[in-house]
Amino acid sequence: MQDKIWYLKNCDLFERLSDNEIVRIESRSWAKSFDRNSMIYLPSDTGDSVLLLTSGRVKIYHITSEGKQAVLTIIEPGELFGELAVLEEGQRDEFAETMEKSTLVKIPGDLVRDLMDAHPAVSLGITKLMGLRRKRVERRLKSLLFRSNRERLVHLLIELAEKYGQPTAEGLNVGIKLSHQDLASMIGSTRETVTVVLGELQTENQILIKRRQIVLLQPERLAASIDEPPPRPASVNPTGSSILRQPT
Repeated sequence: MQDKIWYLKNCDLFERLSDNEIVRIESRSWAKSFDRNSMIYLPSDTGDSVLLLTSGRVKIYHITSEGKQAVLTIIEPGELFGELAVLEEGQRDEFAETMEKSTLVKIPGDLVRDLMDAHPAVSLGITKLMGLRRKRVERRLKSLLFRSNRERLVHLLIELAEKYGQPTAEGLNVGIKLSHQDLASMIGSTRETVTVVLGELQTENQILIKRRQIVLLQPERLAASIDEPPPRPASVNPTGSSILRQPT
C-alpha cells in the first residue's frame, strides 16, 4: 500500500516519532486488504503484532458456549487493535473479522515495545487504549449479567452514541450503521428480540429508525431509564492515540 507511511505518520500515537523512526516502522510492517466478512485472526493464532485499521470496519468477538457470537468491540479506521501483543507474545484469545472491505497495517509487537521503552508518550497511549477497551468490555459484561434485553439494548445505544454520536435536528444519531443481528451479537440476544425492542422504543417516540440508522430522539430520557448519564459524543478519540488525522 503506497500510503502506508502516511497512515503511520498521521496516527496520533506516533506523532512524536522522528522521520527515521517512522521509516523503520514502515520497513518492518506490511499492509493487507481484506474482503467483507474475512477473518483477520483466530484465538489460536500467535499474537506477535499490533494492527492499525486504515479503512473499513472490524469486529472483535468471542464465541459463547452456546455457539453464539458475542461482540466485544468494533474497530474503526485509525484505531489500533490486537494491542495485547505488546505485553507478551502468545495466542490470541478472540476473533477479529471484517464487517466490510478493510485495509490494515500490521506492526510487529517487538517493534512497538521498543518504541514504548524509548517514548513515554507511546507507552502512555498504548496503556490508555488497553484501559479504555477493558473498561468497555467490563461495562458490557455487567450489562449482560444484570439487565433485561431491553435495558441491554438501550445501554448499547447509549454507548454507541457516546462513541459515534452525531447531533442532528431530530436528535442524536447513533452514527454507525449496524444490522439487527449485529446489535443482537453485541448484547447477547437474538435478532428477533432486538427487532421487537427497537419497534417498542420507536412506538414510544424514544428513537427513530430509518435505513439502518437509529436516532435517539430523547437521549437524556432514554439514558435515565437505565440509570446512565446521557451520552456526550466525543469529537476526538478519548484515548488520544489512535485516530488518524485527515490530510489538509
